[in-house]
Amino acid sequence: MRPEAHRIFTRSEWAQLRANTPLTLTQEDLLSLRGLNERVSLDEIADVYLPLSRLINLHVRAARNLNGVADTFLGRPIAGHTYVIAIAGSVAVGKSTFARILKALMGRWPDHPAVDLVTTDGFLYPLRTLEERQLLSRKGFPESYDTKRMVQFLSDVKAGKPEVTAPVYSHEAYDIVPEVNLRENILPTRERANVVLYKGPDHSIARVSLRQL
Repeated sequence: MRPEAHRIFTRSEWAQLRANTPLTLTQEDLLSLRGLNERVSLDEIADVYLPLSRLINLHVRAARNLNGVADTFLGRPIAGHTYVIAIAGSVAVGKSTFARILKALMGRWPDHPAVDLVTTDGFLYPLRTLEERQLLSRKGFPESYDTKRMVQFLSDVKAGKPEVTAPVYSHEAYDIVPEVNLRENILPTRERANVVLYKGPDHSIARVSLRQL
């Protein structure tokens, strides 16, 4: 019998799946994480985000254990593997707030996984390239993204390379700025993130199949 592709929960049913996951965010934390004009309460964090955080934690732990089995079987050192989660949605639906809150919650799990947040904005072509290709008016559309570089970045992350750099987009400069080391941008002593949240519009995420990386 095939498992159900989707399940529907009421908010109260979903909230119960939080189990004993503690609420580690304070109201002050929440104020710094949510965007302007976005109403996210601690009750919503407890009822919606914590069960999701717990589910992802179980997936990450299972994937880590499975990868460890494969490494042991092949007689090689157990390596740290990065779990990539894509967060996609239309413009101005709250992706950034959702990603920041999820990152904060996941980073406070008891085993303290290292969580990084990367946006697809960094993979837009530089302003000069957009102008040369007459794509400036199409900025943000699929053809304005450097898909090849995006795929290479995610492949390097999934392959567990110790030093992976990510291009960064500046909304102030309206352009790409010098890339930063994904790990060093957060904690200089960290070699590899356990989890990478990869956020962007539907079309930019859809151009890359994470399952095939």
